[in-house]
Amino acid sequence: MYSNPAARKSIDSLASPTSPQSHRADFPFHSESVLEIGQNAISTLLQPPIVRTGLLPHTTAPASSAHKPPTARDIPPVTLTNIQKINPSEFEPYLKQVGALYRQLQQVKESEEEDVLNRTRGGKGDEVGDSFSEDTHNRLRPGRRPPNSRKASVSSISSFTGLDAPPIARRSSSSYSRKSAQGPPPLSTIPVVYFDEDFHLENPRTFDVVSERSEVVRQEEKASSNGNATAPRKALATNAILQEKLSWYMDTVEMHLISAISTASTTFFSALGSLKELHTETAESVQKIKTLREELEAVDEEIVLSGLHTVQIRRRRENVQQLHDAVLQLKEVVNQLANCESMVDSGDVDAALDGIDALEGLIAGEEDESIPPPSALRTVQLRDLRGAIALQGVNEDMNVLRSRIGKAYETKFVASLIADLRRHVENVSTREVLVRWNSASIRARGGRTPREPTAFPSYLESTDDLRAKLIESLGGLYRAKQITNAVTAYRDSVIKEVRSLVKQGLPSSNDDDNMSVMSASTATGGGRKLSQREKSSILARNLRALEPADAEELLVKVYVSVTETLRRTSTQVKLMLDVAASIEDGSIPSGMKSPPLKSPPLSPPTRRTSVAGIEAQEEIHKVLDLSAVLGNGVDIAHDKIVRILRVRSEQSTHLELVWFLRYFTLNLHFANECESMSGRSGTLLKDEVNNQIKDFVRNHGDAEQQKLATGMELDQWGAVDFTEAHKEQLQRILDSSTSDPGAWALGTQVWIPYPEEDENEENGVVEKSSQSNGSGKAKAIIDSETFVLPNSAVYCMDGMSNFLHLIVGIPSITSDVAKSLIKYLQFFDSRCKQLILGAGATRTAGLRNITTRHLASSSQALSFVAALIPYVREFARRHAGSGSASSALMGEFDKVKRDYQEHTQTIFDKLVEIMSGRATAHAKTAKATDWEKETKGAHAYMETLVKETSLLYKNLCKHLSDDAVRMIMVPVFTSIKEQFGADFRVADPKTAAGRDSMLRDFEFFKSKLQHIDGFGNTGDYLIDIVKSKQVKPASQPPPPPPSETKTEEKQDTGAIQKENGNESSIDQTEDKKKDSTGVETKS
Repeated sequence: MYSNPAARKSIDSLASPTSPQSHRADFPFHSESVLEIGQNAISTLLQPPIVRTGLLPHTTAPASSAHKPPTARDIPPVTLTNIQKINPSEFEPYLKQVGALYRQLQQVKESEEEDVLNRTRGGKGDEVGDSFSEDTHNRLRPGRRPPNSRKASVSSISSFTGLDAPPIARRSSSSYSRKSAQGPPPLSTIPVVYFDEDFHLENPRTFDVVSERSEVVRQEEKASSNGNATAPRKALATNAILQEKLSWYMDTVEMHLISAISTASTTFFSALGSLKELHTETAESVQKIKTLREELEAVDEEIVLSGLHTVQIRRRRENVQQLHDAVLQLKEVVNQLANCESMVDSGDVDAALDGIDALEGLIAGEEDESIPPPSALRTVQLRDLRGAIALQGVNEDMNVLRSRIGKAYETKFVASLIADLRRHVENVSTREVLVRWNSASIRARGGRTPREPTAFPSYLESTDDLRAKLIESLGGLYRAKQITNAVTAYRDSVIKEVRSLVKQGLPSSNDDDNMSVMSASTATGGGRKLSQREKSSILARNLRALEPADAEELLVKVYVSVTETLRRTSTQVKLMLDVAASIEDGSIPSGMKSPPLKSPPLSPPTRRTSVAGIEAQEEIHKVLDLSAVLGNGVDIAHDKIVRILRVRSEQSTHLELVWFLRYFTLNLHFANECESMSGRSGTLLKDEVNNQIKDFVRNHGDAEQQKLATGMELDQWGAVDFTEAHKEQLQRILDSSTSDPGAWALGTQVWIPYPEEDENEENGVVEKSSQSNGSGKAKAIIDSETFVLPNSAVYCMDGMSNFLHLIVGIPSITSDVAKSLIKYLQFFDSRCKQLILGAGATRTAGLRNITTRHLASSSQALSFVAALIPYVREFARRHAGSGSASSALMGEFDKVKRDYQEHTQTIFDKLVEIMSGRATAHAKTAKATDWEKETKGAHAYMETLVKETSLLYKNLCKHLSDDAVRMIMVPVFTSIKEQFGADFRVADPKTAAGRDSMLRDFEFFKSKLQHIDGFGNTGDYLIDIVKSKQVKPASQPPPPPPSETKTEEKQDTGAIQKENGNESSIDQTEDKKKDSTGVETKS
C-alpha cells in the first residue's frame, strides 16, 4: 500500500519510541509487544518524547510563550535521598503469580483474534447489513470533540502525538500477514480533528494541527531572548512524511467505505425484492375490494332502500301526530298563562301561584292526578316542551308573574318581621335588660349574680304569631322562587331600622323650642330651610344642653333599643330557618323539582327535613349571614353613638362622680352586649370611652383638690362633731382594705334611677360638717385611737372616699386614680403647711394669729389622714394587682405617709419651740425681778408661765392623744427646767426674804403644774436650787406709816388685778413676733 518504506516509518514515528503505548495493535502492520503499559507508566512520566515529526515535546514551551524558562540558578538544589537497592530475588514470588495470569491473557487474545477472522471470512450478508449502521458510526466517528474544539486546537498541537494519533506498535512479519487479512486499519488511527463537526481547513488553528505546524514559507532562524534557539519547524512543501500521512488517512477511510458498502449491498437488494412482492399483493387486494363494493351497492338498491323508505313514511306519520298533540298542548299553555295573569291582576296570588305550578307541570309534560285534565287534552299524549323555542316568551312571562307574586309575599314577609321588631322594642322592659346586662358582666368577671332569672329573655318569647305568619310567607316565597330577594330585603330593612333607632332618641335638630313665635314666623315666612350643617350644629348644641339625667335616659333608650333589635333579629333568623325546614315537598311542582342536595345543613333531630326545606334553608344561608348582619348593625350603631359621645365629651368628663360611673357602666354593658352578639370588640366605642375616662380622672382630681382647697381656706381649725354620716364614711374606708363596700356600688346599678335628692343629701353632708361645734364630743376612732378633727380633715376624708369610690366603679384605672389620690394627699399636706405653719389661715380664714390650738388641730388632721393611708394603700394594692407598677405605687403611699409623720413632728417641734421661747422670756423677766421687795403670792411672770403652760396642756389634751401630749410636754418642762435653773443658779438673793420670794414662785409653779404628765422633777429641781442659796439673816424693818402701808398694798393689789385682767396666754398678747417659719408668737 505504501510506495516506499519511508512512508511506513513515518507512520511509526507518530508515536514516541520511548512511549510504552507504541506497542498497541492499532495498525495491523506491526507486531504486538509483550508489555501492555498505559500512558501513566513511570518511564513515560520521567523520559520526554523524542521529536521526529517536527512537533514539540510536552515539556517544551511554545515559541510564542512570554515566560522565560528557569535555569539551573533559578532552581534551588535538591538533596537526593539514597535509593535503597533491592535484591531481584524479592520479586520472584510476584513474578510467578503474575506470569501465569499474563500467559492466560495472551491465549485469550489470540483466540479472540482467530474468531474475528473467521467471522469476517464466513459471515452472512444479513448479519453484516444489520451491523452496518452501528459499525459505520463507530468507525467513522471514533471520537467526538466538544463544539468549541477550535478554541482548543492550539493546545492539541502539543499533544497531537499523545491524543489524536495513538502510538503504533510494530509487529513481527508473521503477525502482519495474519492481521492484514482481518480488514482495513481502524479509523482510530486517523486523528480526531478530521471527524470534528466544526472542521474547517481554512481555520488557522485547524490548518496548523493538520499540517503538524509545518511552515508554508521558511523564515530565518532567530535566537530567543535568553540565548536559546527555538526548535526548527519543517517546510510544508518538502514535508514528505506529512504527505504520506494524509495519503494514509484517505486510504483508510476509502477502505472503510468500500467495506461498509459491500457489507450493506446484500441486505439492500434483499429488501428491495421484498418491497416489490408487497406492492404486487397490495394491488390485488385493492382490486378485490373494488369488486366487493360494486356488489354491495347492488344489494342496497334492491333491498335496503325500499325498506328504509317504508320506515321513513311511517315515522313521518308519527311525527305529524306528535306535532298535532304538541300544538294542542301549547294552546292550553297559552290559555292557562292568560288565566294566571288575570288572577295576579286581581290580587289572588295564592291561586295564581297554583296556576303557575300547574302550568309548569303542563309544559314539562306531566299530568296532575289530583286535577282532571282539560277536555282538549284528554286524548293527547303530553310531552316535555321546556326546550321549545316557541315557549321562550312564555317562560319569561312566567318569571315576571313569579316576581310579582314574590314581591307581594316579600312585602308581607318583611312587614311582619319589622313589625315584630318594633313591637318588641316598645314592650321590652328597660329594667330587665339592664339587669341582664349587669348579670352578664358579673359572670364575665368570674363573679356570681345574686339570683338568676327564672324566665327566658323577652327577645325569645312571643314567637307563635310570628311563626304562623312566616309559614305562610316562606311557603309562598319558596313556590315563587323569591326567597333570596325577600331575605335580602329583610336584611337591608334591619340595618335601616338600626339607623333609625339611633336617630329617634336624639333631640330636635331645629330651634323650635328656643324660638319665639315672632322669630319662628319670620324664619318660616322667608321659606328658607336649614342646611344640613345648621341642623348638625343645632343638634350638637341641644345634645350639650342635656342634663345628666336626660343624657342618661337618651343613651339607655338608644342602647336598649339597638341591642334588643339585634337580639330579636337573631331570634327571627333562627325561627325563619326552623320554619323553612318545615316546608314540605308537596308544595313543589313535580316537574320543577331540583335534584337532592348532597350535603344538607343540620336540622332538628326530631323531624326529618324535606328536600324543599333543605333548599329553602340553603337559600336563606347563602343570603343571610347572621353574624354579618349583627356585625354590620353593631358597627353602624357604634359609629352613630360615638359621634353623640364625642359631642357631649366635655359635659361627660365634668359630671359628678356617681353620674360618670353610671355613664361608664352603661357604655361598658352596651359594648359587652354588642361583643357577645356579634363577636366584634367595638374598638371605636371603647377608645372613645377610655379617652373620656382619662379626661375625667384628671378633671376629678383637679375638682377634688379645688374643693379641698376652698374648704381648708375657710376652715377655722376648730374641733367639729364627727357625725354618724362621717362615721359610716370612715368605716367604709377602713373596710375597703379587705373588701369593696356595698355603698360604693352606687353608680354601677344603672337600672335603679339616681335621684337628685340623694346627691343633694350627700353634698349636704359636707356642707353641714363645715360648721364647727364647740363641744367637740363626737370624735373619729381608728384602731382605738381617737381624733378630734377640724373641717379640713373631714373634707380630705370625703375626697379620699370619692377616689376609692371611683376605683370600685372602674377597676381598670386603679393606677391612674391612685396616682391622682397620691397627689391629692400631697396637696392636703402642702396646704396644711401653708395655712398653719405658714400662717396662711390668718389671711384666708380671718384668724388673728396661729395658736397652739390651731397647731394641735392641724396635727390631729395630719395624724388622722396618715392613719387612713395604710387602709387606702391595701385597697389600691388589691385592685392594682401585682407587678412593678403596683410596687412603685405602694412605695408612693409609704412616702406620703412618712411626709405626714414628718409634718406632724414638725408641728410638735414648733410647739416645743414656742414654749421654750416663752420660758426664755419669763426667765429673763425673773432675772430682773427685785426679790427683796416684799410681795404676796407668786410674781406675775410665774403666773403667766403657769397660765400659758396650763392652756397649752388643755389644748393638747383636747386634740391630741396622751402619748402625743406627753411627747410635747416633756421637752417643754425640760426647757423650763434648763432655762430657769441656769438663771436662778446664778441669782444671789440678799436676804432670806428674797429667797423665800423665789421659793414661793416655784412652789406655786409646782402646785399648779405637777399633775401634768411629763412634769417630772422640774419643780423639785428648781426648789432645790433656791433652797441651796446662802443668805444673811435680815433685820426686822420698822413698821411703815399706816397711810403709806395702805397705799402700797392698794398699789400691789391693782397690779395683780391688772395682770389677771390681761390674759397672759399664748393666745392673747399685745407684743408679737414671727419666728423663722412665719408663725406669729408672743414675746
